[in-house]
Amino acid sequence: MTVNSRRKFLSQCLRGGLGVAALSAMQLRFMQSVLAAEQQPFNDYKALVCIFLSGGNDSLNMLIPQSGESLQFYQQARQQLAISGALALQPKHSVDDGIALHPSLAPLLPYFEQRNLAIVSAVGSLVQPITKAEYLSASAVKPQHLFSHNDQQNTWMRGREPEIVNHGWGGQMLELLYQQPDFASCISLAGSNLWQSGQAINPFGLTSAGVPELQASRKSDLRSNVIRQASRSLMGSQTHALGQYYGKINENAVERSIVIRQALQQAPEFTELFPSGNTLAAQLRKVAQLISAKDSLDVKRQVFFVRMGGFDTHGDQLQLHPVLLAKVAEAMAGFQQAIEASGNSNNVTSFTMSDFGRTLSTNGNGTDHGWAGHQLVMGGAVKGGDIYGAVPQQRLGGDRDVGAGRIIPNFANEQYFATLAQWFGLTTAQSLQLFPNLANFNQTNLAFV
Repeated sequence: MTVNSRRKFLSQCLRGGLGVAALSAMQLRFMQSVLAAEQQPFNDYKALVCIFLSGGNDSLNMLIPQSGESLQFYQQARQQLAISGALALQPKHSVDDGIALHPSLAPLLPYFEQRNLAIVSAVGSLVQPITKAEYLSASAVKPQHLFSHNDQQNTWMRGREPEIVNHGWGGQMLELLYQQPDFASCISLAGSNLWQSGQAINPFGLTSAGVPELQASRKSDLRSNVIRQASRSLMGSQTHALGQYYGKINENAVERSIVIRQALQQAPEFTELFPSGNTLAAQLRKVAQLISAKDSLDVKRQVFFVRMGGFDTHGDQLQLHPVLLAKVAEAMAGFQQAIEASGNSNNVTSFTMSDFGRTLSTNGNGTDHGWAGHQLVMGGAVKGGDIYGAVPQQRLGGDRDVGAGRIIPNFANEQYFATLAQWFGLTTAQSLQLFPNLANFNQTNLAFV
């Protein structure tokens, strides 16, 4: 059998043409690897790691003006939430009145100085460029449901305005590169999520403790035994279509768990690089382990998803937000150290997303739902040590404040996503297909990576 005819045979098997139900899980795994290598002949490895900060991170308060009018406007707007003791930054492109980093982000300062960390300024949901006058007069198209947590989380994960079909740009990106992405190319440490959901792929989930056991296979109570016996009976049916389907799903789940467990067994622990008691750090440690074992998984492109909550800081922000930022900084710094230690720094880019930024004005102890926010991008391929886009003045009533200190973005989130996607391997044409509003903006690539 020639190479082409063998690949045709394997392709037909995987697509149901030659009795998939008769194949073992390990045979399926082998054939998936062959097809993946055939579909997209990448010679290099790349991974994107999405760090989602749920609740709306007050990221404008991560960059603090140092002097002049900018500092005065900031203090007037932020009042008791104004940050002192910020860490001076020297970006490649200077910022009027100087700029500094929130002191809780101190673990990330060395990476900015080493040019492995970039800050993308004032990113938010946009359909097209819009001015304050256009926004207030409704003479330009506004994004839908701007200040709603659920809607904006979905918009950031989907990569576009709301649609009936829910697919995310992480999963769809893989499907544009591969006809049938390997399950190991899409891994979540934070459960199911829209960002990694495609038409034919969903994330393989594990926890910071590793691969969870299948519930029905490990519980020993009477009810579970009854369910397990019924499941085995159904799975054993070769004539019942539902039994065949259920059996194959269960078999694949078991086999995939084995594959990931074996990969993790080969990986370094990296325990000393990550702080204990930090759930985001625990998730990123597991991602670093999987990336270090990438050769055993035989994939050239991977997307990972981790999540940290608590950023809906309507109250007690002065106490809560510094703690949250410190955990993010410690986790990201530990992750970058682990990636560098495994020799993968140039091939892995981590980046933040969040529902939205928050208002400049306070409600007494916290902030309300806003619009634009700063995002962090880290990795050896990142053109770091700089702030991309003008840092907006934190000025109430300014020319970019549409009300209560909600700041119009510099960049559409689709521009941010497309830059990451093009580094990952998408063409400009594929980016325009994935992010349809991208065509409304002058830049399809922000060149931070």
